[in-house]
Amino acid sequence: MSPSGASEWTDLFVAAAGASAALTGLVFVAVSINIQEILRLPGVPDRALATLMLLLGAVVISLLPLIPDQSGTALGLELTLVGIAFIAIIGVTGARSFRRADNPAVRIELVVLAGLGTVPYIVGGLLVLADIDGGLYWVIGGVIGAICGAVLNAWVLLVEILR
Repeated sequence: MSPSGASEWTDLFVAAAGASAALTGLVFVAVSINIQEILRLPGVPDRALATLMLLLGAVVISLLPLIPDQSGTALGLELTLVGIAFIAIIGVTGARSFRRADNPAVRIELVVLAGLGTVPYIVGGLLVLADIDGGLYWVIGGVIGAICGAVLNAWVLLVEILR
């Protein structure tokens, strides 16, 4: 990807970073409101951390294409390495929550939500690195996946744990 290719995406990544940052703050407040119940239930604190990490990942990933004067190689490496870092962090916290979940549907949900909000970053980063068109579409797809997954998790943290 040429350095100018990412500039067409500037407004979208600015909006994604802002929305993700705002949602991160809201989820942090939501967790603090229900902290006693979250800490009481096995696996739920890890789910809360994974939710915050999904959103933080979306913020960081959205900022990378906004760095001025970087090459497509640099952007591709950044997206890939940050994607790997967040999939590892979310994978570890998600695995702890997964092991404690006794409902198979919850286990599937945890894996799907984590995957949708992390794997596309790596795919997109590798495509950008290889100078293959479509890489940033994967990246923004991952950001959207992270936001959707985090909002669904936030619903669980705010409402479902109190039922």
